[in-house]
Parts: sequence; C-alpha cells; structure tokens
Amino acid sequence: MESISKLFKIDKGPSSSHTIGPRNAAIHFISKYPDEFSYKCTLYGSLAATGKGHLTDVAINEVFSDKAFEIIWKPEEYLPYHPNAMKFASFDASGDVVSEWTVYSVGGGKITDGTMADTEEHVYPNAHLNDILEWTVKTGCTFWEYVIEHEGIKIFDYLEEVWVAMQSSVKNGLKNEGQLPGGLGLSRKASSFSEKARNYSGSIKRRSMLFAYALAVGEENACGGRIVTAPTCGSSGVLPAVMYMLKKNLKHPDTRIVKALATAGLIGNIVKQNASISGAKVGCQGEIGTACSMAAGAAAQIFGGNPLEIEYAAEMGLEHHLGLTCDPIGGLVQIPCIERNAFAAARALDAATYSILSGGKHLVTFDKIVKVMKSTGHDLPSIYKETSEGGMAKYIKLQTI
Repeated sequence: MESISKLFKIDKGPSSSHTIGPRNAAIHFISKYPDEFSYKCTLYGSLAATGKGHLTDVAINEVFSDKAFEIIWKPEEYLPYHPNAMKFASFDASGDVVSEWTVYSVGGGKITDGTMADTEEHVYPNAHLNDILEWTVKTGCTFWEYVIEHEGIKIFDYLEEVWVAMQSSVKNGLKNEGQLPGGLGLSRKASSFSEKARNYSGSIKRRSMLFAYALAVGEENACGGRIVTAPTCGSSGVLPAVMYMLKKNLKHPDTRIVKALATAGLIGNIVKQNASISGAKVGCQGEIGTACSMAAGAAAQIFGGNPLEIEYAAEMGLEHHLGLTCDPIGGLVQIPCIERNAFAAARALDAATYSILSGGKHLVTFDKIVKVMKSTGHDLPSIYKETSEGGMAKYIKLQTI
C-alpha cells in the first residue's frame, strides 16, 4: 500500500474524483506537452455525466486558461478500466494529432493510466487489517505505531498539517453563511446549527455540534473551499467533525487526535487498496462508508480501545453503509452528500461506543466487509454510481426544488 499521505490530500473541492483528479491529469499532460498549437479533452462516463455539477470543466479549464482548448462530453460512452475516464490530445497548427493520453480518476484525487501504478512506492507490506492485527499481537503495539514502523516519525509532521487544515475547514464553514452555488438554492446550515446547539446541554449539545461541524466541512467543499480528502471530497466532513468534537467538546488533546488520524488513514488505505473509494466505481458506500469506518476506528482508539475494538468499530462503520447509492441531484456534491456527512459522523461515534462496550468480540471481520463492499459495488447498476441517472437525481430535478 501507498503512504497515507496519498489518501489525505489538502486541496479544493467539490470532488476529489471529478475536480482534483482531472486537474492533476491536466497539469501532468500540459507539463509534458507545453507548447502545442491547441488541446482537447474528452470526458467519458461518470466524469461527463456529472462533470458540470462537480466543476470538472472549471478545474481543467483553469489549467489550460492561456491555451486554445476544447472539452468534449461523452456521458454515454464508458471506457473499460474505470467509469471516470478522460482523453487528452494536443494538435499542431495543421490540426494533426501530436499526442494523446487516456487517464482515469479512480477516487480520492488519484489518477492512473494503467502504467503509473508501476511507479508507486508501496511502503506497507500488509494490505489487510487481519495481518496488521497479528502484528499488534506479536509486538504489543497498536495501529498508529504500525504507521510509524513503515512510514517513519516524519509522517506525523504531515498529519499535523492535515489536522490544521481539517480544523480550518470546520472553522471556515461555521463562520460562512449564504447560499451554496449550483442552482439548488440551498442555504448554508452549519452556522445556524452551531448557534442553536448553544441552547442545549450534555449529549444533545454534543450531537448537535457534531452535525454542525460535519455540515461546515461539507458546505465548504460544495463551495470549492479548501478541505482534506478523507478519503474523498464528498465525504470530507465525517472524520474532521468527529475529531473536532472530541477536541472541543470532550477535551482530547491534539497529540491523541493526530495518532488517531494515522489509524484512520491506515483503515482508508486498506479499503482503497482492496476495494474502492470512488463513488463512480462502487457508489457512495465507498465514500461515506469508508469515511465512517475511518472515523469510527479513530474514535475507538481515542476512547482507549484495543486493536480488536478499533477493528470492530471500523468494520461497523463500513458494514452499515453497504449498498449506499451515489445519486447526487443535479450532479452537485450537495444533496444528499452534505447531510450524509453529518449522519455518518454520528454513526461513527455510535460504532466506536458499541465496539468498546462489546470488548471487540465479533464475527464479521473488517477485511471480509471490505470484500462485501466491493462485490456490492460491482452489483449496483451504473445509474446509482455517480451518473445522476437514478434515485434522487432522477426523481428530484433542479427545477422542482
């Protein structure tokens, strides 16, 4: 597996697969062919179907802003490797093709052309949590120590940057008000949720603030603000909300939270390696489900859970999102995406609490549920995998909101 720094990307929203990935691909292509006469990018499948709502064209056009450039949309055409496909081409003054490059945005901002994977640096020898659990038994260590074992202590310098960026996205989202872009006419809710939460006390106040924190990041992402993919832009509010609540409302220190982020990154990496975190590939279970799993495992660790209890929390976070469809209205990362971040954050804390109470004894392992998620994603019809052709996107149109 790759470094967890590849999973946690600090970047702008609203979509890791539809905005960050295509932008990175465009930068890579133009860096190789900077001086051609003109350029073209053809978007296929999910990238074309929901690209305008996800600002795919805006992200790519920014890279080619001073070039003769055209985007072609082909939502009905799917290339075999992945639903998020794009082909870049450059031309000379006569209109002849100089170069072509087909590349795929596979989730979390990662791009590959089928050969780029060969150059990836795999820093983890184990890609399954069961194997890492065996390591914890032999060594007496836990998951964040396994991260240090293979990435070195310097990974914590980056995780501290990640935590700072996550906190900023929460604070900015709580502060900013007004209407979200895109045509749905949605108003930001995080600020008002936060103010109303002040009228409560105890567990109700904490749960209300948790909702506010998750909405804050989701709304920042929807506006193209700076967030951390955890593991994606569309699910970027879950982990920060849980961690921020544990810091602000339960007074857990930053040092514990950064260690928990290491564990969360390890969990997300395993899903990414063995299944997918791409909504276009496996539906929203791969995004929100993985985010909930990461947050649940991280919270269980902060609550003092042992490795088996952490593993169980992560398993439940993913298990109870199996089959979740990706059907954003208007192709925007807003409905149902933003609310899902809030409810997944709450479910993550529930899973962490449940696992601690259980002592970690359970039947279905995390690795097994990752396999189930991948299989379920394969069985989902394509209309429920980020095409906006089914579910809420089909029956609730922009003009009816």
